Amino acid sequence: MLELVPITESIGTDVRGVDVTAGLSDSDFERVYRAWLDTTILLVRGQDMTPAQHIEFTRRFGEIYTYTRSQFNDQEYPEILILSNKKENGKPIGSAYSGRVWHSDGHFLADPPVGSMLYAREVPPVGGDTWYGNMYAAYDALPERVKERIEDLRVVISRVQSRPYNYPDRPAPTPEERAEWADVSHPVVRVHEETGRKALMVGGNVPWRIEGMPEEESLPLVTFLQEFAVQPRFTYRHTWQPGDILLWDNRSAMHRATYYDHVAHTRLMHRTTITGRRTTAAAA
Repeated sequence: MLELVPITESIGTDVRGVDVTAGLSDSDFERVYRAWLDTTILLVRGQDMTPAQHIEFTRRFGEIYTYTRSQFNDQEYPEILILSNKKENGKPIGSAYSGRVWHSDGHFLADPPVGSMLYAREVPPVGGDTWYGNMYAAYDALPERVKERIEDLRVVISRVQSRPYNYPDRPAPTPEERAEWADVSHPVVRVHEETGRKALMVGGNVPWRIEGMPEEESLPLVTFLQEFAVQPRFTYRHTWQPGDILLWDNRSAMHRATYYDHVAHTRLMHRTTITGRRTTAAAA
């Protein structure tokens, strides 16, 4: 029997008593979908999904969207992005690591994806956890004077500027990448398209700036908001087990990966990414 259990007081729902490969009834799925919107992340443990079943389950939440690192897409199922340190014929089969600073996926895009689903196939005995933060809760907890100050502000996100912070071991952006990676801006206070709730969206550790604001004023404000948003009371650290599914709402959550010993251990994760458009079948 389907059971929805809070992960913590402030974030997440543990979905119990289901086998996602057997299919959920429409009424059960709507309960799960609503929990996702309301609590920002869903956890389903002990699942045994094929790639095709992973894709099918993802599509109940919305259309699948691929936007990055196509060289690491599964060859047979390109909707799936492989995150792994494993190699075949001396070549990596996936991205060995990514996202080790607080972020929301695709924040450098004008229209970021609304969610991501990560499925654990192989996990190291220690490390490789993922942190999640509830940006509804972070916004709600802000002092009223801060809410008033940031209500109409926009944050400028520079993919070029953030490269050395996100990936210090990778080469500097090429001239072609610099030309392609135009700055974008997003509201500091995002209104969720489906719930109407407000969420704080200022990225993680990278040096964003407020549009039209002097740097000496922008920097301390952004830094305050970023540090405020990831206080322990808003966050949850997930320790992966094989068969775990974690789905996060990119419109109301941030996340970040943690390190693991990629020399001594292997990790294999499959990720799908979701747009804001639910299919007719799913919406019905």
